Amino acid sequence: MAKTQKQRDAKNVRSYLTLAFVAAAFVGLIVYGGVKSVESALIWGGITFIVALVGIATLALSVKDDASDPNKPKLK
Repeated sequence: MAKTQKQRDAKNVRSYLTLAFVAAAFVGLIVYGGVKSVESALIWGGITFIVALVGIATLALSVKDDASDPNKPKLK
């Protein structure tokens, strides 16, 4: 069964959120290890989550979807 556009978009959104969360968790752990303050770690983690999510979404917008047939060569 072919995937619909909505299913592909949902998968992309989930992957964007996952990557941003991993980046935020990494930065949060590094900050907590350095300053031993939960508040600072949460603030830095939240900022990192937002910046990573916006950056990933911006990069995703810059890529054009390729609608050509994968079985045909692009160069003739």
